[in-house]
Amino acid sequence: MTIARRIWRFLMAVKDAMALLFLLLFFAVLYMVMSSSPNPAAVKEGALVLALDGMVVEQPADVDPREALMGNVLPQGQMRLWDIVHGLEEAAKDKDVKALVLDMDGFGGGGQASLSRIAEALDGVRKAGKPVLAFASGYYDDSYFLAAHASEVWIDPMGHAVLQGPGGSQPYLKGLMEKLGVTARVYRVGTYKSAVEPFIRDGQSPEAKSAAQALYGALWSDWQDQVKRARPKAQIANAIADAAAGVAGQGGDLAKASQALGMVDKIGDRIAFSKRVAELVGRDDDDDRADSFKATPFGAYLAARPEPTGSARIGVVTVAGDIVDGSAPQGMAGGDTISDLILDAVAEGDLKALVLRVNSGGGSAMASEKIRSALLAAKAKGLPIVVSMGDVAASGGYWVGMTGDRIFAEPSTITGSIGVFAVLPTFEKAAAKFGVAGDGVQTTPLSGQPDLLRGTNPETDALLQLGVEDVYRRFTGLVSQSRKMTVARVDAIGQGRVWDGGTARQLGLIDAFGSLDDAIAEAARLAKVEADDIERVWLEAPHGFLSSFLGSMVRTQADVPERDVFTRLVRKQQALVTSGLEDATKIVSGPALQVRCLECPPPAPQVSGASLLERLLERLF
Repeated sequence: MTIARRIWRFLMAVKDAMALLFLLLFFAVLYMVMSSSPNPAAVKEGALVLALDGMVVEQPADVDPREALMGNVLPQGQMRLWDIVHGLEEAAKDKDVKALVLDMDGFGGGGQASLSRIAEALDGVRKAGKPVLAFASGYYDDSYFLAAHASEVWIDPMGHAVLQGPGGSQPYLKGLMEKLGVTARVYRVGTYKSAVEPFIRDGQSPEAKSAAQALYGALWSDWQDQVKRARPKAQIANAIADAAAGVAGQGGDLAKASQALGMVDKIGDRIAFSKRVAELVGRDDDDDRADSFKATPFGAYLAARPEPTGSARIGVVTVAGDIVDGSAPQGMAGGDTISDLILDAVAEGDLKALVLRVNSGGGSAMASEKIRSALLAAKAKGLPIVVSMGDVAASGGYWVGMTGDRIFAEPSTITGSIGVFAVLPTFEKAAAKFGVAGDGVQTTPLSGQPDLLRGTNPETDALLQLGVEDVYRRFTGLVSQSRKMTVARVDAIGQGRVWDGGTARQLGLIDAFGSLDDAIAEAARLAKVEADDIERVWLEAPHGFLSSFLGSMVRTQADVPERDVFTRLVRKQQALVTSGLEDATKIVSGPALQVRCLECPPPAPQVSGASLLERLLERLF
């Protein structure tokens, strides 16, 4: 009986402890939900503080609750491009906003077309007579692109501005696959369809290298032109040509070298920067900290300044991230998900037009066609469709955009990549190494094919190649029809080659330069709608409560960013290698027929760290 009582007491103690832990966790979650929600009432006269924490993206990705709670890999913080633009445009005309503060210590970068749109909004704030002050511990290409549009650029005394330009190494796996005994069977159409090259080469082909050099050269030229216009006194050419000489000329002082080149205006730590802001907008009387000033956080400002409503609803459909078969959360483009969103919205009958916003390097050919078919159904109902291309609209991203009555892009948009491929790994060599044999019977030449243990036979290889050629023929035919070109002309500018937006316009792949706002205005014109009556309606699957909460927690409870600019440069190159390996995994594990762009920027990377459950417990205890 004594043993039984002890066991009973132990079980009761465990029960009480678990109940207490659950109660504490409940209140911790409740507290964090309340504390992470923007408070519209917090908007006050003074500075508007835009802390660019994480990456600028077209559509923030949903957070998988299971991965977030138990895993050790979390999505990087993400900020929606159009939230930033809307807030800045409101700030430009808001008399309570006396200055704008750009806090760039946690900035993870973004696509060049997206950053150009933010830069345009920053220029609007300055034209309204409001000072824009930027601060960072160090600047690199993306952060300096935005900082150049500030009226005052500050840098920490231990910081530096380093300009690299686009480019870097990506992994080629041919040697590794040979050592492992894996055979990559490649089927493709397109001289420049380099997505398959990591499996069959030890480096870039001359054609792929030439195309990439032209693409990155155009993007880098556009980057420099925009920065020079925004900040004429910055000696960009000298900073690029011999960065080390500039630092040596200032006695090895990195920050002074950046200042001597005209890239920054002031050298000072965060306290000195805050005192400068306080000179412009006043100190916060309720805060005795040395770095206080009258300020409104950007999240609270957005909550108090929702987008305007109108009588003419124009739907905006976003195709962002990998295009995949079936359903997918936000941040990816599921063929079924986006198709259903379009069909449901059109069936409701209250839309005047559709704008397709594309920021994708493609993926599944079948999913791309499913989205295109839904857009054709909307067009059959008489709805005008205008396409707006963001940072990337290539391969499958271009496929879905062909339905537009007009196609807008930016000069720095990456588009084209009209080509198709399939990659099938087989393991006959690896099996032989380990004494594994394959045998069986066949009733037809295709029985048991593709055979992963013995390799494919000629009939299978021929059939797969014909399948790829059929999709390419369909792809070029659709482009020919929508862009009013001959198939021969489409084939000449296709072949999987990627183009910058400026060249794409010259080739006739797009109609005009313009932002999402320009595309919406064009859709309104085609629908015969007055500009003052427009209401922009985002057609998106709603975030689940748990996913929304976890996503906000990722962004608000993120680890302290690495502020050393050299560490950031190392992380950038690590991300290139990681994304290359992820691309290889997607290609091998994805659908058989793919329309995917390898040269296009990857989606937001993953960052390692404690799971959200661990973060929650840290916050609690």
